[in-house]
Amino acid sequence: MSASLPGSRALPASQYDLDTYWGRVRHSIGLTDPRTLLVNNAGLEHCKQLLIDYKQGKIPEMTPELWRAKKVVDSTLHPDTGEPVLLPFRMSCFVLSNLIVTAGMLQPGLSTTGTVSWQVANQSLNVAINSANANKSSTLSWGQMAKSYAVAVSVSCGVALGLRGLVPRLRGLSASTRTILSRLVPFAAVATAGALNVLLMRGEEMRTGIDVFPVLSAEDRDKLEAEGKTDKDVASLGRSKAAARLAVGETAASRVFNSTPIMVIPPLVLVRLQKTEWLKARPKWVMPVNLGLILGTSFAVLPLALAVFPQRQTISVDRLEPEFHGRGGEGGMVVFNRGM
Repeated sequence: MSASLPGSRALPASQYDLDTYWGRVRHSIGLTDPRTLLVNNAGLEHCKQLLIDYKQGKIPEMTPELWRAKKVVDSTLHPDTGEPVLLPFRMSCFVLSNLIVTAGMLQPGLSTTGTVSWQVANQSLNVAINSANANKSSTLSWGQMAKSYAVAVSVSCGVALGLRGLVPRLRGLSASTRTILSRLVPFAAVATAGALNVLLMRGEEMRTGIDVFPVLSAEDRDKLEAEGKTDKDVASLGRSKAAARLAVGETAASRVFNSTPIMVIPPLVLVRLQKTEWLKARPKWVMPVNLGLILGTSFAVLPLALAVFPQRQTISVDRLEPEFHGRGGEGGMVVFNRGM
């Protein structure tokens, strides 16, 4: 993320007011913009250099070109490590990466083996995305990651197979209702396991805590700048389990907020479209139309879900463990990276 770049001058956090939901939505639209995936290494280095020049005072003010550079850098680099997130696991690639797995899960007439295979693929992708975008204060060992992965896969497969077997037994429902429910099965498994996956893959954060930092006043920032330092030079107050529980819980909730509209809207719209003469005459178009509905809904919903909670979370120090009380920054507040 741009905050990790050298230079004593602080970059503005966003073009938009991150204290408001709609400001965060507009900011998240930039972070999830798939066009940033087209920027190659040379382009990324150019964007980084523009921001470094601003932070070192060589460029006097933010310009449209600098805002674009910040969007590219923020959507590419991890906020804790300053290193690029592997392309398929960036939030700007979230919809496209998930669409591949979704297409597999929606194949008609999937066998039990096929259902299990695609749920495994889905959870593997979830593990990679959650790990790549987590707070890096605490990391899972390979053993812990394998254990959490096995539990997430077991739950997702259990939900998918259980619901798939349950729907045909609902004799009291009409055929159209059973059709709708059968279309919701893959997404119900995705939503359930998606939230659980976050909780499992980031469990180490809740066990050991994450770094929290004092919120700096304008005077503190001016002092840092005069010393040639940045926010990155501010020492952590320590690791807080309370902050970790909040961060992980909010991220899990945002996954549910993201998947729920995708669970509901495309299946219901598709059922209606299948009653039209156009789609009845073109049954081969059902899958492409369904994927198009999922793609459009996913792109629309993702920024809305990510913006529900701020990525840089600011809370009162009194909400943390007693050892942090009285040690907050401006207004008794601390800040930490929630992760995405």
